[in-house]
Formats: sequence, C-alpha cells, structure tokens
Amino acid sequence: MNSAGSTIHDELPERAKVLLVDDDEVNLLLTAAALRERGFEVTESSSGEAALGQIALMSPDLIVLDAMMPELDGFETCTRLREFPGFESTPVLMLTGLDDDASINRAYQVGATDFFVKSTQWSLLAGRLRYLLRSSRTRIELERSKARLARAQDLARMGSFEWHVGGGFTLAAEALRVFGRGPQEGLDFIGVMRMIPHEERALFLRLLRDVIAHNSVLVTDLPVTLLDGRQRVVHIEAEPEFNEQGNANGYTGVMQDVTDRRQAEDRIRQLAHFDALTGLPNRRQLIWRVERAIEQARRGGHEVGLLLIDLDRFKIINDTLGHAAGDELLIEVGRRLRACVRHSDQVMEGMLETIGGRSHRTLEAVGRLGGDEFVALLPEITDERDAERVAERVLDAMREPIFISGQECFVTASVGIAIYPRDGLTMADLLRNSDVAMYAVKSQGRNAAALYTPQLAGQGREKLELESALHKALERGEIVLHYQPKIDVRAARMVGAEALMRWKRGDKLVPPSEFIPLAEETGLIVPLSEWALKEAARQAKVWQLNFGFSDSIAVNLPSRMFERSDLVEHIHQCVSAYGVPHRAIQLEITENNLMKDLQNVIPALHRLNEVGVEISIDDFGTGYSSLAYLTTLPISEVKIDRTFVRDLGITPQSSAVVTAIIALARAMGLRVIAEGVETLRQMDVLHRLGCSLMQGFLFSKPLPPEEIELWLAQTVLPRKAPWIAQAHNELDGDSGAAGSGLPSGTLRPHGGKLPLK
Repeated sequence: MNSAGSTIHDELPERAKVLLVDDDEVNLLLTAAALRERGFEVTESSSGEAALGQIALMSPDLIVLDAMMPELDGFETCTRLREFPGFESTPVLMLTGLDDDASINRAYQVGATDFFVKSTQWSLLAGRLRYLLRSSRTRIELERSKARLARAQDLARMGSFEWHVGGGFTLAAEALRVFGRGPQEGLDFIGVMRMIPHEERALFLRLLRDVIAHNSVLVTDLPVTLLDGRQRVVHIEAEPEFNEQGNANGYTGVMQDVTDRRQAEDRIRQLAHFDALTGLPNRRQLIWRVERAIEQARRGGHEVGLLLIDLDRFKIINDTLGHAAGDELLIEVGRRLRACVRHSDQVMEGMLETIGGRSHRTLEAVGRLGGDEFVALLPEITDERDAERVAERVLDAMREPIFISGQECFVTASVGIAIYPRDGLTMADLLRNSDVAMYAVKSQGRNAAALYTPQLAGQGREKLELESALHKALERGEIVLHYQPKIDVRAARMVGAEALMRWKRGDKLVPPSEFIPLAEETGLIVPLSEWALKEAARQAKVWQLNFGFSDSIAVNLPSRMFERSDLVEHIHQCVSAYGVPHRAIQLEITENNLMKDLQNVIPALHRLNEVGVEISIDDFGTGYSSLAYLTTLPISEVKIDRTFVRDLGITPQSSAVVTAIIALARAMGLRVIAEGVETLRQMDVLHRLGCSLMQGFLFSKPLPPEEIELWLAQTVLPRKAPWIAQAHNELDGDSGAAGSGLPSGTLRPHGGKLPLK
C-alpha cells in the first residue's frame, strides 16, 4: 500500500541520500528530477559497475536499481552490493518493467528489499522509498538496541546461582534482583518453580532431569511472573561441577533477564515475516508457508489450495478518499479475510518439528502479497470444492459495506484458484496460475472466483504473443491504413476520407477491435498514432498528385495524444515533410474520451485550431457532453454515431435524436456527418433530415489507398452506384436545397469530371 505521505516525510528531517542506477539516460534524468522534487538527495549512475564504485564514497541511505541493464544488470549488482561490508541491510528497491513472478522472486533472492514496476507515478515511487527508509531506520535502531543490551549482559552477567548435592539451591544477591527480590529475601528452588507458568514448568522439569542424568550443560529461557505481576523472560546457563573422584556433585550457573532482547527479536521477526499494515504474513512468510505445505502434501498425498485475491477498483477508493482511507480499508479487508479461514497461527521456520504430525494444517492463513493483493493458503483440501467454498466465503465477506472516514464503501474481489499438484508443483507455478485465473475473472466482469484451467493459460499466452508481435509490427511494416470515403450525397462526390488502422499479420488482416485495445493498454497506441499521422500526410500528397485531392484525411487519436505538448509540432513536421497544408489532416476524438479528459485536452484543441487543423467529435450522441463546453471548443465537425443511424426509418426515436443533433450542429456552425450508413433507406432519411455528408458500407468499405482511386474511377465517375441514382432522383424532386441543411446554390456533379471538390 502506498500510504507514504506528508507524515512520513515529516519523520525524516534530513534529505535522504539516494543512489539511482539506470542505463537509460532519459529514465535516469526523469526519475532523478522527480525524486529531487520530492525532497531526496539523488546521485545518478548509469551502470552497475559505476554504482559499485560510488557506493563506498557516498554511503547512500537508499539504492534504486534498474533490473535490466547491459553487462552488469541490477540483479548481479545487488548480489555484489550485499557482499560489501556495511551494506548487508541497506534498502535496495529494484525497478523492473517485467511484472512477472520470476523477476520478482529473483529480486528477493539476490537481496533486494522490495521491487517497483517502472512507471511515471513518481509520488508512488517516492512514497515507497520513504516507507523503505522508515522501515530501515526502525530495523537499525532495533538492531542497535539489541547489540547494546547484549554487550551489557555479557559484562554484567546479571546474577549467579549454585546447586550442590546435599547443599541445596542458592541465589546470589544479583540473581535475586532478576526475580524482583531484595538481598534479604529468600528464594528457594520451589519458589522459583512457582513463578513459572504450569505448562512451561512441566517442560523445564523434564529438561532438568535429562540434563542431570547425562551431566550435560543446561541452556534455556524461562518465562516467569514476578510478585508484582510483571512478565519476564530469564535466560539460564549452567554447567556441571565434579569432585576429586570425577563424580558430578552439582551445578553452577548464571541467569539474565533477557526480556528486552526477546522483545526486540520478536519485533525484528515481525518486521521480517509480517505485513506492517495489516499484520498478515508477508510475501516472504507466504513463500515459506506454501513451500512447507507443498512438502507436507507431497509426503501425505493430499492437495493444497492457493487463492489469489485481488480487490476490484481499489485504486478509485484510494485516489478518491486518500491513502489513509485506503490503508484503513486494507486493514478491514485483512480482518475479514482472516476470518474466512480456520487457522491463523503464526508458524515460524523450525517450529514444525515440535508441533506434531498434523502440524501442516496450522500453516493455513491469509497473507498480503502487496498493494491490494492477498493470498489464502489452504494446506490440506479434499478436492477443488473445498477451495471454491473458501472463495465463496471470501466473496460473501467482501459484499458487506465498509465504513471508512464516515463514508460507506463497497469493495468486491476477484479470486483465482490453483490446486497442488494439478495446477503446479511449486510456489511459483501455483501463484502464476492463480494469477491467470484471477485475471480471467477480471476480464469477465470481476466479483467472482475461477479455477485455473490450461485453456486460461492458453489465452494468456495468446495475448502475450499478440503483444510481442504488435511491438514489432511497426518496424516490419505490417501496420497499414485503409481509407473510407466521406461522401456528399447531394453533390455525389468524395469530400474527404477517414484513415483506419489495419494489421497485416502474415496472410491475415487483424481487425482493429483485437489490437487497438491491446495497443492502448500497453502504450503502443502512441507510436502507432504518430505513424498514422505521418502516413496520412504522405497519402494526402500522393492523392493530390494523382487526382487533385484537396480535402482532409481524418485520423483517430486517443485522448492521451492530445495531452502531449509536442502534438502540434509533430503534425507540422508531418505535413511539412510532404508539402501539404495543415488542413490536409483532420483529427477525430471520441466524445467519451473528449469529456473524460476535457481539461487536459482543451489547450491542445486551441493550438491545433490556430494552425488550421480541424477537430471532429466521433461517436457524437453516445456520451454525456456538456453543451456549455461544446459551445466554446474549437470543433469543426460532429459525427452522428452508427447506433442512431442503424434504426433510421424504423423507430421514430432514432429520427428524433438525429434531428436534434443536426439542429444543434447547425446552431453551433458545425458540419455534421453520419457514419455507418449501410442502406438506401438510411441515406434517404438522413438526406430528408438535412444531413448530406455520410460514410458507410453503402458507399464503400475501408479500402487500401490504391483501391480508392479505382473506386472513384469505376463507381463514382461513371455514376453507376445505386446511391448516386437515388440521390439524383431525390434532388430532381426537391425544390432546390431548401430544408437540406446545405446552402442554396450547392453545385451538382458534372459529367466527365472526377467527382471531387
């Protein structure tokens, strides 16, 4: 949970020294600037070798390593760093772009304190670093306290005692103080035993009889309750004494009050194995528990269940109500999840052997992987139905409202289930496959549970392969533009075209519905959009030379492109490279994207309008536009969405919506064009309602650029298309252009000329 905020910053008065290591000069510059802006003192290094040379000179408080670097990568650098004296516990944050189990596990194996997936969320990175620094300082202080206490105990040897055969048990004055007694107060062996809890007393007496029987050394810790009720832990060491004949005749030893040291050790153990926010087992403890459970299952021949639980839309709550509220939510979620399993014992390494034959059942627990991800470990299940029942309990527990900062919130979860040995033989296999199942739930609507199946893994691999191929598609020249003409049916001519992206993957044409969402998810939409702008400018020049094209080619852009400060400069470079005017490129943005990022998009719209680039709103009428904004935005055109065009002439509601859009556009001085026109009926109704600009399959499907010229020459020029005859008949029946929404005197096509403006 990224709950680092101003309070953490206040706890760190000096500027923390950070060594930032990244071979990417741009990332290095941006990350360093962002961290300095947030109060860190940053030293930059561009390679692992250079970083190792700088470490001894600067003694950084924190080290941030890029995982993927040439020659000496982040993993090897971290390994060597841990070998340096004094740097065994220095916090190391591994930056990686590989958000997979193997990279994460390897980061921990080489000694990284934590990892962070590369992004531009600088506040999250700064918060993570402050949290690591705070944890590091807490750990250092605890270690120092433990060392001081240990030194003092070695020197003081708090008190001594003796026990001789026939002579009884005696405590020195210093030893009496260990038990809260004064020098004049007597304390015999029975009195000491009464201070030990009953269950511990029986174990100690059994140990004592065994030690005396074998004349061995006694070393143990005993919990005791003093007369004033204080609970203490006393460390006892004793060695046998022998008479001149070599026979044991007693014991002498020392005792120390080690309560503070034990508390420090417990605190360190807690920090190492349990999440500081929720108190649940952390990733390290979960890995140990799962590995022990798998080992026991292999011996016992039973199954193990692993549930990966991810909260749905947690980021919305976190961003809306703040990180403190997000922390509060995670604590409550942890409490509810813990109640969904039977056991919550905090089993530590090395304790299994002392618990018993069925001890693996006590490994069952809910732990926190990090962020809003939790894991439920079921160390012994009969079959998958047991795991599904626990998953249902988890989903039911999440459905109850949670009150945070006086606000009632509802949070759901997506649960992925993997079963040992069916779905994997190792912790990494089970975690990966439960993650696959969990993401399948996410893609199908969230708030549910799913068992892992190989088919799900196949879908994930297909997506990964598609993403990998898409990365290479541009450089291989596999991305192409097809063009759909925009038609003025009144004049029977092409008045522009819309550029639509296609992916020629081998002999298959991948539809945009399959790769555009993936491009947006991975960020590849930005280079694809940049290429589309350049290619559209080039095509406009080719058509200008071939048949006098002087209209604009529309290119669809995502809203994130409008947020770029260099968009105008990029378009200027594109049109200048091919010698076409700025108006040769028209930009389309969907209504939903426009309104979603309106404040970020407005400045770019005005700059584009100033240089002559027109803006068209796509899918108009499907969003929730504010008319107050629309009246002030520099927009030239609105496109009536195909959902309204589809039912024209069938339902009066569609005609009413289209009429309203046309009237609104006319009042605002905007062009209006209808998309998705597929039938003569739709064309007739649109024409009667006053919209003469259209595009759709009735006129032409999207075509490669060379086929557009062929379409013009074979269909439009000889006026062979049915829509041309239909439009011409209507025009002959009209009284001029009255009521059409077009200015009177609009020219009709003349025979023998290519039907362009």
